[in-house]
Amino acid sequence: MSESQASWVYSDLVKEHFLSPRNFLMGDEANFPHDTSGTVGNPICGDQMTMYLQIKDNKIVDVRWKTYGCASAIASTSALSELVKGRSLDEALQIGPAEITEFLGGLPKHKFHCSVLGHEALAAAVKAYRAK
Repeated sequence: MSESQASWVYSDLVKEHFLSPRNFLMGDEANFPHDTSGTVGNPICGDQMTMYLQIKDNKIVDVRWKTYGCASAIASTSALSELVKGRSLDEALQIGPAEITEFLGGLPKHKFHCSVLGHEALAAAVKAYRAK
């Protein structure tokens, strides 16, 4: 095993989602018409996440997100953004950090909190949508 492989503690799927994140919003959010958004932050690590949702008939039809975060936060939110598409709001909210981590093949214990950030941003976006 090379030194670079030994220092990478994530699964291949985490690496894939980190290096090629799905549904990441490049540029201005005005370029992605959305029905709601939610922003959360983690004061422990300094990460911040915003999720933007397009909703039709109580289902998430599309999603984009932005973050200031680490590899785990990026990969977790990328995976979550794929998992919630086409689901009802209630179904999407059932996909929590444990399910995201399992889908990715695991995260180091000290990085589990990063999978919470995307889920919290999703929950904040849904809450804002329902408050309208």
